[in-house]
Amino acid sequence: MLDYLVPGLLLATCAIGLGKRQEPYGKLLSGAGRGLELVKSILPSLVLLLTAVTMLRASGAMELISGVLTPVFSFFGVPPETAMLVLVRPISGSAALAVGAELMTTYGADSLIGRTAAVMLGSTETTFYTISVYFGAAKIQKTRYTVIAALLADLTGFLMASLTVRLFFR
Repeated sequence: MLDYLVPGLLLATCAIGLGKRQEPYGKLLSGAGRGLELVKSILPSLVLLLTAVTMLRASGAMELISGVLTPVFSFFGVPPETAMLVLVRPISGSAALAVGAELMTTYGADSLIGRTAAVMLGSTETTFYTISVYFGAAKIQKTRYTVIAALLADLTGFLMASLTVRLFFR
């Protein structure tokens, strides 16, 4: 059924365009061109973000910060083993998935840490990536309070993920 979704959408778009006496191919081509322009405007931000994440992980800075924050995580009831996930999730979704998979492989998917990592991945956002994509697409350069509000939302997500797993799975 899902195999026919994209061809069905294209067929429906063409039918609607023809029904409105418009040239569907020209409209689709124009939309694809605008999409490529969007990618061109967003690409520098994404390259910078991915480079920064790679450098932080390769340098060992993330492990160092994670070790320093372990007492804070313990105080709030967040498993200290998830510190790396908490640090990398707002920056990179793929890196966060790798850290989450590593945690689940090490501690088990049904462990407290594995479940906490899974809920954290599902209840938080790649904040900096999302902001760079959406603000880049809209050509907004001053984020004002967006970053602070988004990071507070992520913090709330991390804390509630930990609390929820402890309440429902202990």
